Amino acid sequence: MTVSGKGSPQNVRPSVSDTDEFLHHHTELPTTRVSQWMDRVISAIGKGASWLWVVVTGVIIWAVVGRYAFGQGSVTLEEVQWHLAGIGWLLGLGYTLVVDDHVRVDVLHERLSLRGQGWVELLGLLFLLMPFLGLAIYEMVPYAFSSWQQGETSQAPAGLPHRWFLKAVLALSFILIALAALSRLLKVTALLFGFPKPVRVESGNNKKEDAS
Repeated sequence: MTVSGKGSPQNVRPSVSDTDEFLHHHTELPTTRVSQWMDRVISAIGKGASWLWVVVTGVIIWAVVGRYAFGQGSVTLEEVQWHLAGIGWLLGLGYTLVVDDHVRVDVLHERLSLRGQGWVELLGLLFLLMPFLGLAIYEMVPYAFSSWQQGETSQAPAGLPHRWFLKAVLALSFILIALAALSRLLKVTALLFGFPKPVRVESGNNKKEDAS
């Protein structure tokens, strides 16, 4: 028995552009001159830190070959691996906020209008993210400074010295996230209140439109 396809819905497959639009729901916020400057600095740091993953891969290969081919394990190499991986991950956090590619778990946000999304962003930044970042910076900066004063080193035999450096990167990462959050806050206030004066708007097709 055959069934005619007439009148039945066709198998419609989403195009690559449709799929990309489905996966990337970025809030199209205007930007400001201060936000542009902060975003450039944070993006440069994040992109530079991404090259550390190439170094990490090389160190891992070196450590594996040394251990299984020559029977020479190295505590130093093991600590270098997680130090570099931690630095690369921490310095990339601010970049994910700048490009709006951090993980979002929400149900209502994407169903709202642009101004509605702006209000959600404003309240979330002011009452959730920025207070947390302020507390984290308040705790992390003295934490790193204390480690430097004590000359803290790894407790493992043949471990790395200068443990304070990794803790300083932890504090720096929270400062970069705070700058990224401030940049986004300025974009939100530009959208909702027109202050600071927006200089451009990122449209859905990645065109830059003058918003002045």
